[in-house]
Amino acid sequence: MASLSFSGTTALQRHFEASTTTATKLPFLKQAAVKWGRTPLITSTTDTGFRVAEHLSQRRRVGVVRCVAEGVERGGMWLRSEEGLFAVAERLKVVAMVACVMCLCNADRVVMSVAIVPLAAKHGWSSSFLGVVQSSFLWGYIFSSVVGGALVDRYGGKTVLGWGVAFWSLATLLTPWAANHSTISLLAVRAFFGLAEGVALPSMSTMLSRWFPTHERASAVGISMAGFHMGNVIGLLLTPIMMSTIGISGPFLLFASLGLLWLTSWSFNVTNNPGDSPFISMSELRLIQHGKTEPTANNNAMPPMKLLLSKSPTWAIIFANITNNWGYFVLLSWMPVYFKTVFGVNLRQAAWFSAVPWGMMAISGYIAGRLSDYLIKAGYSLTLVRKVMQSIGFIGPGVALLCLNFAKAPTVAAAFMTIALSLSSFSQAGFLLNMQDIAPQYAGFLHGIANSAGTLAAIISTIGTGYFVQWLGSFQTFLTVTAALYFVTAIFWNLYSTGERVF
Repeated sequence: MASLSFSGTTALQRHFEASTTTATKLPFLKQAAVKWGRTPLITSTTDTGFRVAEHLSQRRRVGVVRCVAEGVERGGMWLRSEEGLFAVAERLKVVAMVACVMCLCNADRVVMSVAIVPLAAKHGWSSSFLGVVQSSFLWGYIFSSVVGGALVDRYGGKTVLGWGVAFWSLATLLTPWAANHSTISLLAVRAFFGLAEGVALPSMSTMLSRWFPTHERASAVGISMAGFHMGNVIGLLLTPIMMSTIGISGPFLLFASLGLLWLTSWSFNVTNNPGDSPFISMSELRLIQHGKTEPTANNNAMPPMKLLLSKSPTWAIIFANITNNWGYFVLLSWMPVYFKTVFGVNLRQAAWFSAVPWGMMAISGYIAGRLSDYLIKAGYSLTLVRKVMQSIGFIGPGVALLCLNFAKAPTVAAAFMTIALSLSSFSQAGFLLNMQDIAPQYAGFLHGIANSAGTLAAIISTIGTGYFVQWLGSFQTFLTVTAALYFVTAIFWNLYSTGERVF
């Protein structure tokens, strides 16, 4: 094999080991040298290869120069240039963009959880009808999950997520007008909002699976979902402040504008696949490609619904999504109302008590992702890691919700909710990643199926909480039912889930 005379080109050597002729090697070396700020000088060619001497006309000193992409070759996301400056790996930029939009996704969603308190007082809504308004978002969400997942598999996460953000930002902007116009208008706009947001999670899952090697995927999901949960914090804290100063339309206008601003950057700076990116280095691209264990999805194949539903691991994911959404949306939709009703705190205090658990959930979700990646790198099987992460994500919240029934002060209740949500974030390294494990070619479609079932459960739990509270006068019974569901699903998951590829 040919040798290269300038330091930092080991990756290039390995890239061309399969090449047989100098003619095929030379154009790429010239292109790569220009890309990395080098002027190659061809000194000789032999029957075994050729050598390249580096000419550094603009260097003031003589020394070893490292290729900028070398840091990626070692697996890092921060790259050091020859001038000592640092650049960011392209996949880190992608996950940062995904985290930002997931933050907006949940912030747009949670605004209504706070705004509904003054709206209910203004329109005289009962607790049961409150649940109907809260669940209207899910009416559209349940229909877009499966279709959105199939579209993501076919057209990629960039395009589908971009259109989703455009439509849900429009719906967010129209929500205050709809609330003032009529209840029917409000329900319709919220359903359209949910229809647009249904593509967010399948798009996130597919984008990260394409941009990250397997041993970094849990951390990438942890970062993205940290943004998702921070959207709750931002929405819960900013909404009452903006409503008290600007009015009910204030937070809706803000988050809609931020969505359109994000869309502009996303359209011009991100690609569906790392191989199509004009910004990615060759070393980083090779790291991503070599770190994958599954083939590229066959976007022309029809998703095999009957086959997917014939296997127990699929149902383990579906039931896990049902339970996760059941508990998640109960807490998301009813937490401010819970603190105001049970402990008599005002709206701004209720928002603060509600925000703290979501903030901790963002941190714990990232920790869960790093822990999962560490265990995989240490040699533990994917099946074991997924089962451990999911068990923590269900048994922990179940115990915490049972303890919540005995809370006598808002601070104690906030502590138990924080524990419940923090531990539930371990599900991100469980069932949420497991879709890519068992069905890499149809992960978006499988995510859509599981998400639709989970959304149906969320509708039932969100409306059911309102009826339970109105009927029994407390949240305790419904919290106990939710805890029992966590325990039963944890058993089912450990019996039937797997980290091995099934489809």
